[in-house]
Amino acid sequence: MWLKPEEVLLKNALKLWVTEKSSDYFVLQRRRGYGEDSGGLTGLLVGTLDTVLDSTAKVAPFRILHQTPDSQVYWSIACGASLEEISQHWDWLQQNIIRTLSVFDSGEDITSFVQGKIRGLIAEEGTSAGDEEDPERFREAVLRFEHLFGLPQREKLVTYFSCSYWRGRVPHQGWIYLSTNFLCFYSYMLGNEVKLVYPWDEVSRLERTSSVLLAESIRVCVRGEDHYFSMLLRLQQTYLIMQQLAEYAIVRFFDKETFNAEHPLANPLHIMQKALEIHARNQSFRAFFRLPQEENLCEVYESFLWVPFSHVNTLGKICVSENYLCFASQDGSQCHLIIPLWEVFSVELPDRGSRALSVCLRGKRALRFSEVRDFERLAATIRRKCGTAGSPQHYISNPDEEGVMVGQSQAVSTEALMNVFHPHDAENLDPKMLKERMKEQSWEIHFAEYGRGSGMFCTKKTRDLIVRGVPETLRGELWMLFSGAVHDMTSHPGYYGRILEECMGSSSLACDEIERDLHRSLPEHPAFQSDTGISALRRVLTAYAHRNPKIGYCQAMNILTSVLLLYAKEEEAFWLLVAVCERMLPDYFNRRIIGALVDQAVFEELIREHLTQLTEHMTDLSFFSSVSLSWFLTLFISVLPIESAVNVVDCFFYDGIKAILQLGLAVLDYNMDSLLCCTDDAEAVTVLNRFFDSVTNKDSPLPATVQQASAAANDKSIQKVDISDLIKEAYEKYGSIRTEEVENMRKRNKLYVIQTLEDTTKQNVLRVVAQDVKFSAAHLDELYMLFKRQHFVSCYWSVGSPALQNHDPSLPYLDQYQLDQSQFSSLFALLQPWTTHTHVRSLAQSAFRLLDANGDGLVNFKEFICGLDILYNRSFTEKLKFLFKLHLQPGTQEYSAEDGVIRKCPERGRAKVDLQEYLKQWQEDLQRREENIKDLPRINQVQFIGFTKTLYGVFHGTEEEESLYRAVTRVTSLLLRMEEVGRKLQESSLQKIPQSTPTSTDQPETSPTLPTSPETKTITEGEGDQPESLASPQETAPSHTDITPTSTSRPSTPTSSPTGTSSPVLDTPTDTPSSPSSVRDGDWSFSFEQILASLLNEPSVVRFFERAVDTDSLIAHACKNQLKVAH
Repeated sequence: MWLKPEEVLLKNALKLWVTEKSSDYFVLQRRRGYGEDSGGLTGLLVGTLDTVLDSTAKVAPFRILHQTPDSQVYWSIACGASLEEISQHWDWLQQNIIRTLSVFDSGEDITSFVQGKIRGLIAEEGTSAGDEEDPERFREAVLRFEHLFGLPQREKLVTYFSCSYWRGRVPHQGWIYLSTNFLCFYSYMLGNEVKLVYPWDEVSRLERTSSVLLAESIRVCVRGEDHYFSMLLRLQQTYLIMQQLAEYAIVRFFDKETFNAEHPLANPLHIMQKALEIHARNQSFRAFFRLPQEENLCEVYESFLWVPFSHVNTLGKICVSENYLCFASQDGSQCHLIIPLWEVFSVELPDRGSRALSVCLRGKRALRFSEVRDFERLAATIRRKCGTAGSPQHYISNPDEEGVMVGQSQAVSTEALMNVFHPHDAENLDPKMLKERMKEQSWEIHFAEYGRGSGMFCTKKTRDLIVRGVPETLRGELWMLFSGAVHDMTSHPGYYGRILEECMGSSSLACDEIERDLHRSLPEHPAFQSDTGISALRRVLTAYAHRNPKIGYCQAMNILTSVLLLYAKEEEAFWLLVAVCERMLPDYFNRRIIGALVDQAVFEELIREHLTQLTEHMTDLSFFSSVSLSWFLTLFISVLPIESAVNVVDCFFYDGIKAILQLGLAVLDYNMDSLLCCTDDAEAVTVLNRFFDSVTNKDSPLPATVQQASAAANDKSIQKVDISDLIKEAYEKYGSIRTEEVENMRKRNKLYVIQTLEDTTKQNVLRVVAQDVKFSAAHLDELYMLFKRQHFVSCYWSVGSPALQNHDPSLPYLDQYQLDQSQFSSLFALLQPWTTHTHVRSLAQSAFRLLDANGDGLVNFKEFICGLDILYNRSFTEKLKFLFKLHLQPGTQEYSAEDGVIRKCPERGRAKVDLQEYLKQWQEDLQRREENIKDLPRINQVQFIGFTKTLYGVFHGTEEEESLYRAVTRVTSLLLRMEEVGRKLQESSLQKIPQSTPTSTDQPETSPTLPTSPETKTITEGEGDQPESLASPQETAPSHTDITPTSTSRPSTPTSSPTGTSSPVLDTPTDTPSSPSSVRDGDWSFSFEQILASLLNEPSVVRFFERAVDTDSLIAHACKNQLKVAH
């Protein structure tokens, strides 16, 4: 066990210890009296001393000391009761610590680091896996976590570990904290503090790695920067939890997957380590046995299964779910089977001595399990679940049910199209047909030995039969079995018929795309030259689009489905499509084809590992990713003749994506010499296309009218390649690739692929936006990350947040991330360039309405950054114009589409980005940017009051606050006098007209006093305190004092304002009762030109708005506080 480091002054005190091993920094010692010299006189004396001097605790016979070459002081750091125990600690030190210590310059630093590391290991050994085992210790860790990182209390800490973080070549010993949304690390050693907080949704790489300096570590890449964590006592456990949390972030924020209330990951506020482990275990269980998504692993038992065909007991594990009893061997025999519990009719306990039980199945079959540790509990579980499992008749064809399906308004095909257009001829004695019958007989023998249907034993022999090729008559049945689609169909009886009725007659974008592609699906095959095949294909694709609108319809689905319909009934083809799209090829069939890109990245890794010669020749392997995309999307159907491609599909349904990866490697290996001679990509593509043209299936029994072999395959000068030989070679050379390894590579590369797509989106957005703003490239990059992070921050601590829908990767780049008003207001408050915060909320609301030009309640990055650019980088006139517009009535801003300040970009919507149109529009905006000031509407009196209050709020807290207040007061007074003079001149001219209205002559003269509203009451207080210079023109404007401040002196309190109110509150446009287009008689209004001309005469105001904004500090402030202000 590890010990708290304690000083030992004499290494060989009283000669009680013997050195067994030593290094520069550590010594392993054995106490005399133990081991080889235990029988000597010294051993007896030592044993006596241990007994007499310490009767309560016997000294451990082995220990490890730490020392430095330049010191005589030793520190005890570990002890053990046996050589094996202490050797484990010694080996761990050699592998994880020794090479690290060489980076330190002094012995004191080395000792300090070792002591910190050992204390961390001791604390970690006492750390529980969750808060259930040791709640007090975990509660203390939660308090440290909240104190150190300042995250909201709703952020759930999952677990924490002691580790070392590498910054350069120097390790920092500390603690890594793993929470639901963040990876955090804290270290404080030798006066140096290291604090890291990274969200999981920004992690692009997460993998275990090793190097000369680091024996084993975890590499985390965030925003292009690598971080290494090592010296973890439980490195694999830590890595798995980090992987699960990163995957959970992807599922929530990018896939937008939701969980039912009973799911352990349903609520992000209550995520626990145990819940993550349960979720990962259930996923692995369903993926291995190809079970429906509703199945969860309930119980696991280790046992032996009697295998009748080999007459041996096979060691493995029994896995029990809600409706299935599964077994998988562990001895390398690759034997597994799946038993639906509704097939079980009794459970017996024949031999309690061997802890055995027999499971009797329908059809006079029985399975015998032995050496089951808790066999009685297993028997009780199976008996209980047998009564609740689904009915066995779900998958049995019911003639009455089929007749109903045919009688519906949409007739459903109950025969595979191959049986309709190419029926099996039992009397045909063609050599190919004879070989086909031999295959059928081989499978019949296999069924007799290993069983048929769901309860069939799957072994190496099964795979050998698959590699040789599946008979045409059995292909549909075996596809259903190996893919797990049979379990889905059994669990959902009548589902396909119901969904067809629901989507009948519906119209959608997916339906239009399906109609467009129907006649492009295997057009050479007779089945799809008739209405029978086309109609069946339409029904299956439409039904799936209705079932899964998230995917809808994607190109390549039509090709795959058409092949499925050739060998499976229509309903079976539907469930096969479900199995492929939702389980076997996840995320393949969407607009971004993330799943295919992930598997291409896996393919590149395998090429580097297995085809090193090709890797050395072609340093950039992205060519193979582009050329192999169709291989993955269509399972080679698009590049191979149909008679050869179905053999590939056979292997895919049995081994999953592993079979496609193996075949891809075999294709490149077969063409290695030709590819090494290629000088460019086009030549390599030609080589591969020529190879695929030469692939044939010499054993195919299909007639020539059905086969799609190219003309090149019939050319005797070209060497032909048989598909069976190619597949066999793929399994022989690359069959060692394990499915678990492929799945781990998928998880690892999915992070990278998603972040690469996110980076591509960012670069495209910044390239478009950079043309219209004056921010530097670095500032734009940081502001984009703040904008994007604001979207995720608002979703971190909520279940199914509606804000998640504001991110839609299917939209054009500019609109993929958008903020609603709440998200926008929080970010605007952090980035607004003025010191005051008294008016920020209302100002942000007005800014949001102005920037949201199309009124959809969302603002994209371009709209946001254009508004921010005005406040940061534009001239005094542009800034004033922006503030002026904020106070205009909503619905009167048609000018905003013409004045060139805030424009809606042509990229809005789902259409393709038209860059030429954008550039043309941008050029037109530049030409008329300055000449449209006159087109701005006039601002009425209530809006003008809000405008002046906004100015007061902007100036509040600045060094020149008093002079700025005076300037606004002078401008306000001047504008009122100008308006009064203008009204008098207008009225005098109207009196000279004989036809003047009675209102203009009979009514008393109306002064421009403000209406008695709550807003104006606060402004009219204290008018006797005005300066003399402002009170002098009362003869011409007796009521101008109603808008002037109450005092010209600087406010005594930070929150006071010149109007006498506690804080200047902005009147948002929604509060204005009138519009500028219809000013009431007696009201006054101002044009933007008047306000601009008046303010230009106030140098202090101009200087304030022309002052350079410290963009770096504002961005740094926003980055630091973005999480703190999260609600």
